[in-house]
Formats: sequence, structure tokens, C-alpha cells
Amino acid sequence: MYIVVVGSGRVGYYLTKALLDEGHEVVIVEKNVDFCKIINDELGGICVRGDGCEAATLEELGTARADVLIAVTGDDEDNLVACQVAKHKFNVPRTIARIRNPQNEIIFKKLGIDVTVSSTKVILEHIQEEVSAHPLTHLLSIRDKGLEVVEIRISADSKAIGKTLQELVLPPGTKLALIISTTEKPRVPTNDTVIQADDRVIAIVSAEFEEGLRRALGKE
Repeated sequence: MYIVVVGSGRVGYYLTKALLDEGHEVVIVEKNVDFCKIINDELGGICVRGDGCEAATLEELGTARADVLIAVTGDDEDNLVACQVAKHKFNVPRTIARIRNPQNEIIFKKLGIDVTVSSTKVILEHIQEEVSAHPLTHLLSIRDKGLEVVEIRISADSKAIGKTLQELVLPPGTKLALIISTTEKPRVPTNDTVIQADDRVIAIVSAEFEEGLRRALGKE
């Protein structure tokens, strides 16, 4: 794949290095001349000095033939603009934006960014997994459908324990896709599948119904 990376800080550097190792064609656009020099000295002449938010710069990089644009600068607004220009000016099929403020995730989704990555959100979810009796972890967002793929660990005091799938009162449109048990092989649940303590449930749910899913599989 041809991948354009906007921003060559630590995230951009290590991301690009990993993508190159996987055999992808990668170019970085970076405003800072010193950062650009470091990248080119270490990884070859793949860094172009310029503003990844500007259409002229992205055109120079051949963004119209890019499969993916990934914006990982330290500025949420720059990442949003770079992705929007790539999507609407150059018809890039896939845009990925790093966000530092999790509150910006909603507006990024509304404005058509395909994937957002928030290190703050990931860290918080891992903390919740350690301290919460009934965690819900996001695995994947299906933006165009408004769906989330989540994992829920069934706590020992969950009201769902001992109930079959057909006995659970789940939010509208929610689908339990996989049960990962501590005693059995992972399985696709049927209506007769019984929920057990410590099961890990992979579910597909609308973002608006996440809290309802928590309640359905949560404490008594």
C-alpha cells in the first residue's frame, strides 16, 4: 500500500519504521526541517518538508494515489484538517487520525474521519479493566454504521450468570458474537448458550446503547 503519514514526531517515526518493515511504500510530511533531516538520515529520503494540512503539499506527495493517510501530529485540529483534505480533495479511501483529547472523537466521527486513535482512551479502558468489576473495552468502531465492537467480562456478581441468551434483555440491535470462556473453546453463542462467570463476551452494539448493554450484563 501507499501510505502518507502527516507528522514525524515519535509516533510518526516509529509508525513509519514499522510500515516500512512490513513492505509498504511510505512518505512523511513534516513542518520541522530538523525532524525531516533526522528521518531522511535514518530511514532514507522519505520525508518531505511541508504542511500536511495544505492541498498543494499533499498533491506534491501524490496523495491522490494513496491508499491511506494517517495524521499523527500533536495537534488534533491539524490531524482533522489533513484527513479532511485527503478525503474530500484527493478521495483517499481510508483516513486515520490521532487525537489527544478524547472529547474530540465525536466531532471527528461526524466529519467523516474513518478511524480515530486516542491513547488517553486506550489507557483509561485498560485502567478500568484492572479496577472495575464489570469492564467494557472497545475493540473496533464501525463508523459508517454507528456500531461498536466491544468486549465485556462477566463479573462474579453479574445478573446474567446462569441465563441463556434468549433470557437476556439486550438493547435493540445488539448481537453477542463470541463467548470466550475460561473452561471451553471460544464459541459463537446460540439462544441456548448459558452465560457463566468470567466469560468474555464480544458484542456488536450501537454506540447509544452501550450503557444498556453494561446494565444487561452487569451486577445484580
